[in-house]
Amino acid sequence: MADDTETKHGGGKNGKKEGLSGSSFFTWFMVIALLGVWTSVAVVWFELVDYEEVLGKLGIYDADGDGDFDVEDAKVLLGLKERSVPAQPASPESEETVQPAEKSYVESEHKTTDIELEEEIQSILHEALHSHPGERHEDIDESVSDRWQAKEEIHGETFEAPATDDMLREFETEISEAYETPDSVQKDADPMVEDVGVVESESYEIPAIDDYVADLEERVSDPDTPGDSEIMPEDAVEHYAEDKVHEDYSEDQGIESKQTEDDVAIEPEESEKPVKAEDYSDDVQVGKSEKETEQDKTEKAKKKKKPKLLNKFDKTIKAELDAAEKLRKKGKVEEALRAFEALVNQYPQSPRARYGKAQSEDDLAEKMRSNEMLQQAINTYDEVVSLPNVPSDLIKLSLKREADRQQFLGRMRGSLVTLQKLVQLFPSETSFKNDLGVGYLLIGDNSNAKKVYEEVLSLAPNDGFAKVHYGFILKAENKIAESIPYLQEGLESGDPGTDDGRFYFHLGDALQRMGDKEAYKWYELGYQRGHFASVWQRSLYNVKGLKAQPWWTARETGYTELVKSLEKNWKLIRDEGLAVMDKKRSLFLPEDENLREKGDWSQFTLWQQGRKNENACKSVPKTCALLERFPEATGCRRGQIKYSIMHPGTHVWPHTGPTNCRLRMHLGLVIPKEGCRIRCAQENRYWEEGKVLIFDDSFEHEVWQDAESYRLIFIVDVWHPELTAQQRRTLPAI
Repeated sequence: MADDTETKHGGGKNGKKEGLSGSSFFTWFMVIALLGVWTSVAVVWFELVDYEEVLGKLGIYDADGDGDFDVEDAKVLLGLKERSVPAQPASPESEETVQPAEKSYVESEHKTTDIELEEEIQSILHEALHSHPGERHEDIDESVSDRWQAKEEIHGETFEAPATDDMLREFETEISEAYETPDSVQKDADPMVEDVGVVESESYEIPAIDDYVADLEERVSDPDTPGDSEIMPEDAVEHYAEDKVHEDYSEDQGIESKQTEDDVAIEPEESEKPVKAEDYSDDVQVGKSEKETEQDKTEKAKKKKKPKLLNKFDKTIKAELDAAEKLRKKGKVEEALRAFEALVNQYPQSPRARYGKAQSEDDLAEKMRSNEMLQQAINTYDEVVSLPNVPSDLIKLSLKREADRQQFLGRMRGSLVTLQKLVQLFPSETSFKNDLGVGYLLIGDNSNAKKVYEEVLSLAPNDGFAKVHYGFILKAENKIAESIPYLQEGLESGDPGTDDGRFYFHLGDALQRMGDKEAYKWYELGYQRGHFASVWQRSLYNVKGLKAQPWWTARETGYTELVKSLEKNWKLIRDEGLAVMDKKRSLFLPEDENLREKGDWSQFTLWQQGRKNENACKSVPKTCALLERFPEATGCRRGQIKYSIMHPGTHVWPHTGPTNCRLRMHLGLVIPKEGCRIRCAQENRYWEEGKVLIFDDSFEHEVWQDAESYRLIFIVDVWHPELTAQQRRTLPAI
């Protein structure tokens, strides 16, 4: 009985207690305490945790306004204590900038954010600090060039700068994933978790490059350097000029789709459709997956790496930056600009605040259609780079956007200086060298562009972007056979900036000139990818929905009065043209666009891009007076009015015009009895004296002059009859 009693009270049968004694408990307590101390020492000694960074992140959850994150803040966020909102200190400048209405809005936004954060804390406790961002929305500022692209291309086969459109968009999209989380994602992604594990990005002190920039500006402004000379070819093939040579906000633009972007012009009716070439698309891409090397995979991994936009200081004001950025993301551009201006005034050394100000000015320039505001944004982008401790990714983004906006305003030389600065700061990045090459091409300096791409290809032999551009330059130098492998391999690479209708166009053209029927394989592929309206209609600057057929009648165009007037007065037009030909100093200029395989072909232009050549019209006054009555011709800013003389033995390569916005009339003036013909798409026709032929030169056409004497015709371009009056007024000239 005694034993049972002793056992019930916890003792053993030997009379000793089996529980922990006081001394044993104390011993274990000391062991655990010492382990904790040594662990803390190890963490500090070996710098296993960046406390400054952690405190900076937790600072955004400061709910009671005491400047740090502590137990009281946690209670507030978990709903265990009532939230207090202390008054935010503001500089005099920020108080002047942000009006009371805006202040109250920002405060309410902060309250909303705090509530969201409270919900986030609850979910984070269950999800072990892991969250997945939702679907991204495009950045507002990226829509500036897309929405208001004027597409003022010099000619239809001219080029835009892919570096400042597609490549900038891709880079900025990556940036937005890293920092600029849209509202739809904010509710599902905790700002603190977003930065967990982010290593402090490399910061750059901009080297003293004033002398370098000054020297470059002097060199770029050198009159001997190829400049922005005006090019007025009939069918320019070998000129590389951006299709937005001067696209500012000064006037409204017409509704146009560029075939190399999204839209494809409406197909001809079934009975008029050209026969489609055989589908070679699978052949073209054969082996592409096999070509994907480890280097390609490494490059893709680099592209997926999220850029870093915040330096150490900006991380401490991340909440304020987020609030301002949220306004910009919601399209409240004016409020966002005021918020960022206040931040810049309060924190003048903050690169991210200044970049946000530049973006807001950029957005506002689009909204106001203001060149002056856009120039202000350009200046602010430049200011970002001049600040101390700017993250390298932010430098890249600022300078790329600055160069893009300079090109938007037509300031190609200023853009070139900016691109030179990028290359100097990041010499190992071939993408910036590629952009620089485009910059040279845009001012017509093919020689320097060629050197840049040769350098890129020496560093990265498989760079598809460099290959297509280098191939283009070789083709412009009439090195047709040499250009083909570069264009072909560049397109097959699938690299960003290569899947562009203009490269399909030039590769096909080069193959055609070599007599290689593979040309139509590439035209077919370009058509399938939406770059061309059809295999035969390969214009690049189009208004969608326009009727498309190779040959037209006067009745179909609706311009019957113009056709009647031309045919009625053809002898007058002919005689004035012959008188010009008889002058000792001929006013007929040789075709110099590399469209001839052989022969002699010259032109005498009266109207170009809707502008009258007054001096030329003095030589043919009656002809010009006759045409003044027909604005569909004289006002056609995407065409010409001119005499064209072609001598025996001439062959004009197959080629296409730049746009589907015009139709071309040929009035026969002096036509040999036989030997002269023109093919448009798959049908040949012949000129007759006093008669008008009408065709759509956006379709492939070719000319042979095998007669024994010269052929003289009069060319009149007219607006496509289905264009509206608004479109005719606002479409950029070609």
